[in-house]
Amino acid sequence: MTFSIAGTDASGRFGIAVSSSSPAVAARCIHLRDNVGAVSSQNITDPRLGDILLSYLEDGLSASESIDRLVSMEETRDYRQLVVLDSQGRSAVFSGSHTLGTYGKASGSLCVSAGNMLDNEHVPSAVCDAFDATAGDLEVRLVAGLRAGLLAGGEAGPVHSAGVSVVSGHGWRDTDLRVDWHDDPVGELERLLQVWMPQREDYVARGLDPASAGGYGVPGDDR
Repeated sequence: MTFSIAGTDASGRFGIAVSSSSPAVAARCIHLRDNVGAVSSQNITDPRLGDILLSYLEDGLSASESIDRLVSMEETRDYRQLVVLDSQGRSAVFSGSHTLGTYGKASGSLCVSAGNMLDNEHVPSAVCDAFDATAGDLEVRLVAGLRAGLLAGGEAGPVHSAGVSVVSGHGWRDTDLRVDWHDDPVGELERLLQVWMPQREDYVARGLDPASAGGYGVPGDDR
């Protein structure tokens, strides 16, 4: 019920964009860790697996080694689809034997995409191609991938939720946008991104060095 893309811009930023017919997909599927990588735990989702895989990456395992280790021990593996991008830009995908509907995977330059219950198996390739062809901030490239996935067929049915999150080494997700239920979640996510991106660095500055941060520009801010 999901298609996603994990990507990096090779500057230490990692992110994931994801969309689904289910509500609140980003809350369950996206897992990121500074200087470590990105994981999406999807299909019949167990969010706990995301943190386990990130811990394996942090211990020095590659994307493929991390998946191999988890799959060798996880009794519910046949129901899971796992997408991993490590700190070196290496990627791996696992789709268990009970992955739903039509499913597929693809990788590009510093990105990886996978999905289930897809309209067709070529959707992940379209997602990665758009990421590679799009200039700009990582968030913009990730969401461009989602848009391309929809245009290539997307899920077999309508999507209702979407999200994009990015870490940049600050200790928190400096971008974390979600559309939990909407008739056009990717379009709404694109609109939110336009609002958010001009302000992103201001909020980073307020977290790291509030004394030097600019004003909020809202009523009641008299600094």
